[in-house]
Amino acid sequence: MAINMNWKNLTILLSCAAMVASCKNGKLFGKKEQKSDVTGWNYNDKNQGGYQVSKEKEQRTGPGLVFIQGGTFTMGATQEDVMGDWNNAPRRVTVNSFYIDKTEVANVHYREYLYWINTVFDGDEHQAVRNGALPDTLVWRSELAYNEPLVEYYFRHPSYNYYPVVGVTWKQANDFCLWRTDRVNELELMKRGFINEKSLKNMSGIAEEHFDTKSYLAGEYQATPGAAAKSKKNTLKNPNGTPRTNVTFEDGILLPSYRLPTEAEWEYAALGYINQNPSPSKKEGQRGEELVVNKQVYAWNTNSNGLRDTRKGSWQGTFLANFKRGSGDNMGVAGGLNDRAVYTAPVQSFFPNGFGIYNMSGNVNEWTADVYRPLSLADFDDVSPYRGNKYQTVDQTTGKPERDSLGRIKYRMMTDDESKNRRNYQKADVINYLDGDSLLIGVNYGYGVTTLISDKSRVIKGGSWNDRAYWLSPGTRRFMEEDQASSTVGFRCAMDRTGSPEGNGRKTGINYKERRQNSRKK
Repeated sequence: MAINMNWKNLTILLSCAAMVASCKNGKLFGKKEQKSDVTGWNYNDKNQGGYQVSKEKEQRTGPGLVFIQGGTFTMGATQEDVMGDWNNAPRRVTVNSFYIDKTEVANVHYREYLYWINTVFDGDEHQAVRNGALPDTLVWRSELAYNEPLVEYYFRHPSYNYYPVVGVTWKQANDFCLWRTDRVNELELMKRGFINEKSLKNMSGIAEEHFDTKSYLAGEYQATPGAAAKSKKNTLKNPNGTPRTNVTFEDGILLPSYRLPTEAEWEYAALGYINQNPSPSKKEGQRGEELVVNKQVYAWNTNSNGLRDTRKGSWQGTFLANFKRGSGDNMGVAGGLNDRAVYTAPVQSFFPNGFGIYNMSGNVNEWTADVYRPLSLADFDDVSPYRGNKYQTVDQTTGKPERDSLGRIKYRMMTDDESKNRRNYQKADVINYLDGDSLLIGVNYGYGVTTLISDKSRVIKGGSWNDRAYWLSPGTRRFMEEDQASSTVGFRCAMDRTGSPEGNGRKTGINYKERRQNSRKK
């Protein structure tokens, strides 16, 4: 027995010695150096140039967002075109993976934005900035209705905190997205100790010195470093191995910008077809099927072609969205209200769709990023379709990036001369590409003369509390001018997805074992 124990102990000692010998610097748990596949030089090694490669591997999900796994789907009409608009002929497209808000932006969220605006831009010289951010509460007025309580209370009263904000223009919604990007990234840098939290106490009265993501990345905003930035444990290093206080986008810490979803993204997220796939891939290494068993009319899949819940129990027969059932019927009969909302409802009302998103059909219409054209679906690219590109570049007329009076990096439109030799585009403003572009076909839209469509017309989708069921279908399309607002239009934000299209913890592409592919079967 003693001999057997001695042999066992000897085996363990020899194994440990082999492990120690194989580890870097004789350390049992020494980290393997990251090396370049093309040069053999070490990354993150001050003795070999100090080139830094981030240890961050996945994109975090930003606050309020849900992940939308992209794919192909048939965009456009899913029911009879009762309006005769002929603006949503079915077209198969592919949408890249992205993120979108779980709910519509609510009153309390927008008031948080206004609080920040009023705190930072508090001087008389910024009165126009503060006024320009305010939602238009007068959108509730109607010549033949008593809506003054909504004008006075809907946006401000706490009982409406989590109802969708309305009266916001496309431009205001876009500005909200910019602000949200900066606050989320600023908080992340503070949490990790790269920015000193005490710097927030001096936020008031210095409009040009608030944190702005692009200004920070361009080196035009100098943040007060936090404790972690100066620490020797800081994983970010300068080439000489000393702690690095400034974060770059390559470090994988900062999130991409919040923005408005494109029309295709919005419609794809609304339909939530992943729930129509009976056998989706749920983990790495598990193969899913390419199946969609039902064509949906609305955003839910419990009753893909109907307006009521079909499951047995207390939910059976209840409405699945907030909408107008018919003339004069916005909520049903006392004692049995059908959708229990005369106007809007809280943003987490009703049942979420296949992606876990609320109110993609009903409650309020929502702004999308796209410029409206009736035949966009015929002109779109197959992948990530979008109309509304205006290509810009950082304004460096003084030799370096500069900030404007709001603290944002200045941009300018690219000139035609800068673009003329490119193969993928020749103009910076391509909103009218293949549709009224004077360079190609010599035709321009005559807004207000021959049409109500202009380059400021933006697509709205989803239907609202005051719309009939037809408009609740994600494939229907309407538009409104980007500087106008309505009591039936709100918005939600989206964000780009980086990395694997299947989500965190997944790989990209088909990964076979490292062996040669046989040319013929054996």
